[in-house]
Amino acid sequence: MESRGLYGEITANRRRSWFLAAGIGLLLALLGATLGAVWGDPLTGLIAAWAVAVVFLTITWYGGAQMTLAASDARPADPERDRVLINIVDEMSLASGLPRPDIFVIDDTAPNAFATGRDPQHAAIAVTRGLYQKLDRDELQGVIAHELSHIRNHDIRYTTLVAVSVGAIALLADLALRHMWWGGGPRRARNTGAGAIMIVVALLVAILAPISARLLQAAVSRRRETLADLSGAEMTRYPEALARALEKIARDPEVLEVANRATAPLYIVDPIKEFEKRARGLLRTHPPTEERVARLRSLVLPDRSPGPS
Repeated sequence: MESRGLYGEITANRRRSWFLAAGIGLLLALLGATLGAVWGDPLTGLIAAWAVAVVFLTITWYGGAQMTLAASDARPADPERDRVLINIVDEMSLASGLPRPDIFVIDDTAPNAFATGRDPQHAAIAVTRGLYQKLDRDELQGVIAHELSHIRNHDIRYTTLVAVSVGAIALLADLALRHMWWGGGPRRARNTGAGAIMIVVALLVAILAPISARLLQAAVSRRRETLADLSGAEMTRYPEALARALEKIARDPEVLEVANRATAPLYIVDPIKEFEKRARGLLRTHPPTEERVARLRSLVLPDRSPGPS
């Protein structure tokens, strides 16, 4: 695989990710304006759409991390039992220049990890017990660097904004479809040919917007995972360690019991194994592991020491 070098890859992925996220924002605006036009005022519909997104964002911004950790049965890391993990997070936080995130452990033998929060000052990393039992120190450093990269690159904030926008689109589309189905659309609009056409357009937008938003969200997630891989390699100076870790996590037969469709995109490798095997379509939230590994092993790094001491 031809590589543009570490920093070229990071720049390209960041640019594409922002482009995809802008597409989701435009979908939200289009849906609101279109539905508003059916009811007589596109501007009102646009304002209503953004108001719903703001409400969603406020709830998620301040409570999303705690809800995610609770849903994952994560407990605070124990200074005695989890000393090795805490030490590695301390080391990598120092290397990255970030404040140490809160550290949580999921008591499950399936190896995996994720980062959550809203910014580097309010961030947390959750690691399964199986991860630091089955990976060696270099590999664990690679995984922690990947998760810290999500924090350093503000992915945890970025993915929250994208998820909230997608949720708002789904809610608005559902409300619009229910109203049109049970109410038949606005009476005034149905009595004119142009109004009837507008209702048809609104129906199509309400059906297609959530699907398009999910596709864009999956594409954003794949780009951010790639960016975190590359940034993690920059942090450790040893991409081979993360490549080996990804291979071990993907090959492990254990099933992460606490994972679900809502939390699965957060993990470093999709924890729903059956989906991981089938996921070759546009809705996958992670790039195929073999592609991630090949990209890491093809990186052209600046001339420094080959790995961590």
